[in-house]
Amino acid sequence: MTKILIKNAAIINQGRKFKGDVLLNNEIIEKIYEGPLAGNINEATVLDATDKILIPGVIDNHVHFREPGLTHKADIASESRAAVAGGVTSFMDMPNTNPQTTTQDLLEEKYRIAEKCSLANYSFYIGATDSNLKELFKTNPHEVCGIKIFMGSSTGNMLVSNINTLKDIYSHAPLIIAAHCEDEEIIMNNTWKYRKKYGQNLHVKYHPLIRDTEACYKSSSMAVELAAKYNSRLHILHVSTEKELELFNSGIPVTEKRITAEVSVHHLWFSDRDYEKLGTRIKCNPAIKSNNDKEALFKAMLGGKIDTIATDHAPHTIYEKNNSYFKAPSGLPMIQHSLTAMLEFYHQGRITLEHIVEKMCHTPADIFQIEKRGYIKEGYWADLVLLDLNHKWEVKPENILYKCKWSPFENLIFHSAVSHTFVNGNLVYQEGSIIESSFGKRLLFKR
Repeated sequence: MTKILIKNAAIINQGRKFKGDVLLNNEIIEKIYEGPLAGNINEATVLDATDKILIPGVIDNHVHFREPGLTHKADIASESRAAVAGGVTSFMDMPNTNPQTTTQDLLEEKYRIAEKCSLANYSFYIGATDSNLKELFKTNPHEVCGIKIFMGSSTGNMLVSNINTLKDIYSHAPLIIAAHCEDEEIIMNNTWKYRKKYGQNLHVKYHPLIRDTEACYKSSSMAVELAAKYNSRLHILHVSTEKELELFNSGIPVTEKRITAEVSVHHLWFSDRDYEKLGTRIKCNPAIKSNNDKEALFKAMLGGKIDTIATDHAPHTIYEKNNSYFKAPSGLPMIQHSLTAMLEFYHQGRITLEHIVEKMCHTPADIFQIEKRGYIKEGYWADLVLLDLNHKWEVKPENILYKCKWSPFENLIFHSAVSHTFVNGNLVYQEGSIIESSFGKRLLFKR
């Protein structure tokens, strides 16, 4: 492997910002030089990072890349390219594909697909059902990111509603449980009420009233109660309401928490005020809710009750999204723009670069116990991203890399850009161009 020396970068890592050089060798961070290195390294390709920020690669622990079976919307090849263009070097993909990833054989098939086409590093959740406990408990904690439970509305048979099944999972799960929490009964009752009042042409603005705070809180509180009772490792996905925040602790280090929480970028960015303009394009589950919820989530993310920032990247075709409320699927594409969206908050003075790196790089690695990723450390895999904080660009269809070719950020001007992305020491993205010289690796976990 060619040695690469990244010179004169402003490095953000572990709560610090310092000027330095970083030497990459054989996929690994070999040496970090704090302060400028005198001269160059023999046989190293030099990349001058003057006026750029160097951060660890973003780890997105919540994506839906749609493969297998739903590849008209997205696939691992296309979405991993969008990921690295957005500074995401590792992803963890959800099991609600076709077929659903609920057996060890189907799980390993997804790994075989990714091995041949993913530019980013990868892991895949195994999905829980009311009838696959034996498959769940075969899962190797060292090789798989987690168990995904839909404790609420879902598709197919992936809604786990049997309390005895839930108790078995929470008491015996060999690895972290990642839970989607919305109460199905409340949602169904609300749907009936609003459909009766407004008919089939219901406006999408009622989405957060159908999938309301009560539905989220009832399900999240049940998950937390079970995890506390059985001392499970629980990660609550895409928290969307202020009320749920009372379930989480901010007073201890994340490495000591048994129950952690995530917020999605779109729940920090949009509110119910945006339904009039964006309509079903921002229809997602759980729903984007009030401005008060949005601001409370942002504060909780800064204060430590919310531990990670993810995307819940869930692309659909624009044809599918342009349907009426009841026909339009839930989910939106985000992974190419999640980091630059968070950097907009930095430009607004609402968050520091150090805090962004903590929530998008360090903490996902800590919570999921990922081996040698998420930090700029000697001996770690060289997953690195260079940022230009003074690069204005507009989101347009021609620069969107999602297979679905649309974004809720279209026509928005961002003020920062990803300049370079390295995955395992290999340059896979440079100033607008994808470099398909290598593929990512399977994530491994210290469990």
